[in-house]
Amino acid sequence: MTKIFKAPTRRTFVTGATAALAVPAILKSSRAYAATPTLKVGHVSPRTGPLAGFAEADDFVLKGIEAALSSGLENNGKSWNIEIISKDSQSNPNRAAEVAADLLLGEEVDIIVAASTPDTVNPVADQAEINEVPCITTDCPWQPYFFGRNGVPGEGFASTYHFFWGLEDVIGAFLDMWGQSGVAKSVGGLFPNDADGNAWGDAELGLPKPLAAAGYNLVDPGRYQPLSDDFSNYIAAFKDAGCEIVTGNMIPPDFATFWAQAAQQGFNPKIVTIGKALLFPSVIESLGDRGDGLSSEVWWSPNHPFASSLTGASANELAMGYTADSGRPWTQPIGFKHALFEVVADVIKRAEDLEDPEAITAAIAGTSLNTIVGPVDWSNGPINNITKTPLVAGQWQKGDNGFELQIVANSNAPEIPVSSDLKLLG
Repeated sequence: MTKIFKAPTRRTFVTGATAALAVPAILKSSRAYAATPTLKVGHVSPRTGPLAGFAEADDFVLKGIEAALSSGLENNGKSWNIEIISKDSQSNPNRAAEVAADLLLGEEVDIIVAASTPDTVNPVADQAEINEVPCITTDCPWQPYFFGRNGVPGEGFASTYHFFWGLEDVIGAFLDMWGQSGVAKSVGGLFPNDADGNAWGDAELGLPKPLAAAGYNLVDPGRYQPLSDDFSNYIAAFKDAGCEIVTGNMIPPDFATFWAQAAQQGFNPKIVTIGKALLFPSVIESLGDRGDGLSSEVWWSPNHPFASSLTGASANELAMGYTADSGRPWTQPIGFKHALFEVVADVIKRAEDLEDPEAITAAIAGTSLNTIVGPVDWSNGPINNITKTPLVAGQWQKGDNGFELQIVANSNAPEIPVSSDLKLLG
């Protein structure tokens, strides 16, 4: 269970008994009178651990953002320096809460951002909400973010805002892709006992109802523990039910274990569409030839027709810039990490008073910005504090230059072009 660090909040610091901690907060109120005051932005992501693929491009993205912000930003006729302080959650929710608390209470950041699954964004957002500090997050379906934090529709949160797609979008993208395949409508479900897995497999809010409505039979043997070393019972259940499709949401080590055991036990589905694990080229490469034809949701790609509001770079230019800088293939989180700071920069420019957290939060709520991942506009969302970005479905196909993620279904976001037809496994 994620630790919640409740004492003391930022506001109680200035009146609390701990004078040594109160001094920076008191001094902070005078910084706007400095020649060029500094606004601090905290950033949390899983640099290490099983979710590290989400943060593979962090150094590249942060370097580009810092260059773009090197001259500062103007607010109400005054220039502000922007300092970004990044922390590693180590792919652990408790650690994410700890480093968020350090950023909020120790570094006294003015805005905090986070990305990469509920294990990171939820504890960071919880800490920000408790301490009444503006927070922007992404890279997590909105249902595990909102309901995983005990959000109440119609009420929402005071300080924390999120942009990404929802389970309804990933289900729509998967059904769009599977519908063109002609395979049997029997689907094996692999859902871990974590925030993502419980949301995806939830009987009311997850995959079961919409799959049933579309005529699919979902075989769900129950939740498995993350980092499991034995999927034999799941494979046996899928074989018995004649599942030709496998879906779910897994971390890369779990999928690698399942996929190896599926081969050993003679289970050969025609479509395997897994969220999270199959997002990254490094995972597909590690699977060798058995990576060819695997599929997943596609949040962002070089073919997305969007550009950065901060640098003007197109999606293709940002992705290819990463490859040129690192020698590695582009990854989907690059676009959303960049977009986080696009939104931050836009908010800083528009906030009525950068000394007032409530004014910054109001500016976040009032965002209407075209970013490198698409429009971000919290006035147009499915629920409080949420706005959605477009989603399509893709398949890893082996070409002359190795594996490439091809977009194979786009009915729900036709502005993002299809690049190939779906191919069945085997």
